[in-house]
Amino acid sequence: MDKSKIEDLARQLADSVPEGVSAARADLASNFSGLIGSALERLDLVTREEFDVQRKVLERTRQRLEALEAELKELERARAADAGQDG
Repeated sequence: MDKSKIEDLARQLADSVPEGVSAARADLASNFSGLIGSALERLDLVTREEFDVQRKVLERTRQRLEALEAELKELERARAADAGQDG
């Protein structure tokens, strides 16, 4: 996640703190930013680019699988037809 987005979210959280503790808002924003950043790192997220690359790999794999399944069905039909002629 973009660091500026994390900081914006942390600032929004700090701004939601009641007025009575407004002096602590800057510290809270910094702490929230650190907490959000470390939580996101633990999630083991991938970038959009990495996701798109893997999606393309999966699409090609799926297409190849479908082609192989069709080829297998054709071979099974040919084998059944040969067995029918032999028997």
